[in-house]
Amino acid sequence: MAVLYRSDPVRGAIFADIFAAELPGMPFHIGEAPDPEAVHYLVTWTAPERLAETYPNLRLIFSVGAGVDQFDLGTLPEHVGVVRMLEPGIAEQMREYATLATLAMHRDLPVYLERQRAANWQIGVNVPAAKRRVGVLGLGNLGQSVLQALRPFGFPLAGWGRTERNIEGVACFTDLDAFLARTDILLCLLPLTAETVGFLDAELFAKLPQGARLVHLGRGRQLDHEALRAALDSGQISQAMLDVTEPEPLPEHHWLWHDARVILTPHIACQTRPLDGAHHVVAGIRADLAGSLPEGLIDKGKGY
Repeated sequence: MAVLYRSDPVRGAIFADIFAAELPGMPFHIGEAPDPEAVHYLVTWTAPERLAETYPNLRLIFSVGAGVDQFDLGTLPEHVGVVRMLEPGIAEQMREYATLATLAMHRDLPVYLERQRAANWQIGVNVPAAKRRVGVLGLGNLGQSVLQALRPFGFPLAGWGRTERNIEGVACFTDLDAFLARTDILLCLLPLTAETVGFLDAELFAKLPQGARLVHLGRGRQLDHEALRAALDSGQISQAMLDVTEPEPLPEHHWLWHDARVILTPHIACQTRPLDGAHHVVAGIRADLAGSLPEGLIDKGKGY
């Protein structure tokens, strides 16, 4: 019974040290395993080809990132579980970035950055937070963490998910149209599934109040770039802040690089911290060895 780590070798060395201290009887290999049949646990970003043939005794795949959409879940052996990364640094960083982005949209930062470049000292009107309704798409761990971080600012908060939720201080919706109609700043934290590809499209933007703002923190394939440009041009969306795109990186001459109405960052909202990530994987393996479900084990049918 062994662990195989197939990702950044520098981070892998940190994992190796943690495993040596926490699970000293569990062989830990980086890159390749001398005996693939002994591999029960795989830590990776993507699944190797011929996974079932190469690692016939594999039990769990641990993603080195928060998402699992990089795996073709339908092709994985039924008995192999997939565990997403839940190390605490991911939620902490997402709270930081989402707060930054929400305040940037609330206080019209793209407008003032453009005026700075034009040497234009022009003052706008500050809208009270109590008058700016914030809505979060996706009420999983990260969505709930972001809503908690935004509570002190006084925004009217709402969240949308496919199942009913009860979150203190948050109006929770399963009716998407009703949720969008009351949202002035929309944050997308949805997982990428077949149902959420292209979710942020012209039809969705049209259901927001005129001049709404968008913060996209999910996955690039969820956003229709041309629908966003049309919504910006019409004024239906007034400004946006994007941390994810499709593709990544964008082509050099893509319009999103140069549109003053958009703040663009290179998928840096969250970065897995290797020390915490290693402890998360250790805890997951210990749970499996004890006959329990590891924290972060996904429902492969749902994709999250």
